[in-house]
Amino acid sequence: MNDPNQNTVGELIKAYYAEHKGSGYLDELKIINGWNGVVGPFIAQYTKDLYIKEGVLFVKLTSDSLRNELGYAKSLLRDNLNNLVGREVLTDIVFR
Repeated sequence: MNDPNQNTVGELIKAYYAEHKGSGYLDELKIINGWNGVVGPFIAQYTKDLYIKEGVLFVKLTSDSLRNELGYAKSLLRDNLNNLVGREVLTDIVFR
């Protein structure tokens, strides 16, 4: 028999983060964790310190030339990262 008061562990985790961190927190984690898969291993090796604040992904790059090149692909990267979660979480990306 199914008890309507029983929840899966996944449902409990989502409810916890929605209450304590905001409903978009898990989506932000998916985007940060999915960064390497979207940009590939070559670019990923030059990136560090990713974080999201108010819909903006901040990425520290260790290569100045790569920073310039990625600036041209910002909208494509943003769209691909938003597609990971199925909704618009990111409004911009800032490369530092």
